[in-house]
Amino acid sequence: MFQRYALESGVTTINGKVAKPDTIIKNGDRIENVSHRHEPPVTSTPVRIVLHDNERQFIVIDKPGSIPVHAAGRYFRNSLVEILKNDFGFEKVYTVNRLDRLTSGLMILPLNSALANTLSKEFVNGEVRKEYVARCKGKFPEEEIVCEEPLLTVDRQMGLNIVHPEGKPAKTIFNRLHYDENTDTSVLRCRPLTGRSHQIRVHLQYLGHPIANDPIYSDARIWGESLGKGGIDLAPSEERAAPQAPVQFQFDPSNNPEAIHRAVEGEEVGVAERKLLPRETGHDIGMGSPVPLSAEAVGIITRLRNMKDEAEDWGRWRDVVFRAKAALSPHGFTIPLPPQNKRKRGGPALASAPSTPADSTPGTPAGALEAVAIDVTPAAAEVSEESLMNQLTPDDVAKLAVSSAASSTSVPSPALASEVPIPDPTPPPVAESSAPDTPDVVSDVDGMHYCPECFVPLHPDPKPESLYIFLHALRYTTSLGTFETETPEWAAKDWEWER
Repeated sequence: MFQRYALESGVTTINGKVAKPDTIIKNGDRIENVSHRHEPPVTSTPVRIVLHDNERQFIVIDKPGSIPVHAAGRYFRNSLVEILKNDFGFEKVYTVNRLDRLTSGLMILPLNSALANTLSKEFVNGEVRKEYVARCKGKFPEEEIVCEEPLLTVDRQMGLNIVHPEGKPAKTIFNRLHYDENTDTSVLRCRPLTGRSHQIRVHLQYLGHPIANDPIYSDARIWGESLGKGGIDLAPSEERAAPQAPVQFQFDPSNNPEAIHRAVEGEEVGVAERKLLPRETGHDIGMGSPVPLSAEAVGIITRLRNMKDEAEDWGRWRDVVFRAKAALSPHGFTIPLPPQNKRKRGGPALASAPSTPADSTPGTPAGALEAVAIDVTPAAAEVSEESLMNQLTPDDVAKLAVSSAASSTSVPSPALASEVPIPDPTPPPVAESSAPDTPDVVSDVDGMHYCPECFVPLHPDPKPESLYIFLHALRYTTSLGTFETETPEWAAKDWEWER
């Protein structure tokens, strides 16, 4: 269903033209896809340039927590590399050392490949002296603690690492700076002698003092009361369970959007015959792990995924796209939508003519709208029939859509009138300036808000302190010299933590 919509709406084009699902692709054709993306929120704290050495061609920066180093997943513009390019004019930086997205602190970024190779070898060979500051749970011992437990990545989707005998060697030295009784937390100096993923976070968890606000390694709902102290059970297990959404978001398999669409197209639903994907049965857990997982590890990964779904208000379990797109692009409406960059923002992409009881067909599924006749105005008639045979140009589609919308009225089918919210077709008033129109946010019957363009759930901005963890890269010593940032506010003695 999405692939058909992507083609007809101009999201996916062939040689710059809107294509039909039955368009034959030839050698040399150029296929392009336009992505409408909602990036997750990041902190408002700006990236700070600590040093820009023009002569030796490198910069030292202070990265805020919540910003990933590279574009990944839903992050693109809000990534360090893109911010340095767009806000500071550094077209090319070499990220020879990286910090976790939630970790803040110092990074040294060469501006040429020769220096990048030199500095990279220093990091790989362990010649760089790194110092971090962290705030962990509980009263950490006063004496110096050395942790040398090997670390292994067992789930890359959730970024989960555990202590495991088959993991890579890792060593971290911890020294307590002070203990704050009011928050029952300790501020530590951490010196990692190796550079494993989540090394400081997992070693502190293993010691029974995880980083105080770590969403992965410091949540009793995921790890239990012990919080992973001393490691977890490693005995392999084949136990798996299918992921489950809350009751209010569950639906009968025969009524899911894909099945309804196939029924509309006149195909057999055949849900019982469809082979379930590993993601649907839970057997994808462990597929990327280098070792067999224990039942405890599987449970931890399952709870981490549920926590992520809950944080997103179970958005992937909501049948949002189907319900909303059915109202805007009813089945049987043969005129493709104009490309996103050609649509007039604030109004409906297409409008349908009012339907009468005689137009309804018995047995129409509750998720579909009846096909309706459209009066084509002279402006629409200007588009040649020959151009409609195989591919439509964006200009042709725009003419058809605009003219059809001007000569018809959008009315939802009776089946959806009480279920599907329809965006107000009237564009919101704007000032006399040349600023573009901004469409209203679409609201669902349960009060949930959705993007008017792609209908993903929209959530309020999170609290700033939930966007980072209490781990900061404070000081690096390399062949280029010793560099450090200011100590973060949360590392101060007697700091008040507003939870």
